Amino acid sequence: MPIRPEHRFFYPIDWRELSMAIRFGRAQGRCESCGRPHGQMVYHLGDGRWWDAEAGRWRDGWGRRIRVRSGTDILGRARRTHVVLAAAHRDHDTANNADANLAAFCQRCHMIHDRPEHQRRRWRTLFRRKAMGDLFGGPYA
Repeated sequence: MPIRPEHRFFYPIDWRELSMAIRFGRAQGRCESCGRPHGQMVYHLGDGRWWDAEAGRWRDGWGRRIRVRSGTDILGRARRTHVVLAAAHRDHDTANNADANLAAFCQRCHMIHDRPEHQRRRWRTLFRRKAMGDLFGGPYA
């Protein structure tokens, strides 16, 4: 996901090159959390389980091999998604660009990693909307 313009100044000038080095140099084009390959269409079940076509196995949300019962209708539940890797800061500090602090995550793992920050922003947005309503429209009913 692209960096928002208002957050752009938090990242170094060479962020694109640094991100490429982490995603494709160190991680070899695979998510460092679950192992999904960059740029591939992956079949998944929506709960983290996904089909690893190279290995011919189902994997869980952490990349471990799992068995799926053959009696269940897997193909009817499977969906496809295009995997895109992104570089993420493990400690959420954009000023800390050490190799140990950067990770290559697919979009699912990146969203899980950033969940607390997204919840904080959601709360702040709702709080600000309510405050604006109180300021201009009076208290809510």
